[in-house]
Amino acid sequence: MTTVLVVDDQPLQRYGFRMLLDSVPGTEVVGEAAHGAEAVRKAAELRPDVVLMDVRMPGMDGIEATRRIVAAGDRSRVLVLTTFDLDEYVYAALRAGASGFLLKDARPDELLAGIRAVAVGDAVIAPALTRRLLKEFSRLVPLAGDGGAEDPRLACLTDREREILVAIGKGWTNGEIATGFVLSESTVKTHVGRVLAKIGARDRIQAVIFAYDHGLARPQAP
Repeated sequence: MTTVLVVDDQPLQRYGFRMLLDSVPGTEVVGEAAHGAEAVRKAAELRPDVVLMDVRMPGMDGIEATRRIVAAGDRSRVLVLTTFDLDEYVYAALRAGASGFLLKDARPDELLAGIRAVAVGDAVIAPALTRRLLKEFSRLVPLAGDGGAEDPRLACLTDREREILVAIGKGWTNGEIATGFVLSESTVKTHVGRVLAKIGARDRIQAVIFAYDHGLARPQAP
């Protein structure tokens, strides 16, 4: 059973999500919240598998709520919902620790698949969409890696793991990495898991952001 906390300041929106999720075997809405502060409190109390998080809310917004929920270190993972597919708030939410994002007008099957993916530790954003999003918001967020001491987490990576991290930063799938480095996909999965553990990334999306922040990836020319 995948438990979900629904966070949205619109009662009708929360009702719609609850009706959908409770009608599907294997998912259960364990609570609702109308703003960020309530979301943080209920996430700590209910410990849901997934927090379905709206971004724009009065008072504490979804970004700050995401940051606090992730910082608490509980098992809950955050799936951000947004009205626009390239919304500057989405990038900020991912940096805050969200495991992915979906549009509010996503089809029911897409929403359910996204919730299940996040619940088991996967990222929701497809690699091609990750490239598109980060290319767009690299204009808005300064890129690091242009000087200063190297992050000690990078020093812990082997040469191969660093290459894998660069490939992740470019948005490559495991299949593309396997082809590019002439490795089996099982070996790539092992490398990816080690990279995530060493840099402290909860999922692939966080690894992409880490690569951008440390100058290992740059927007590709159109």
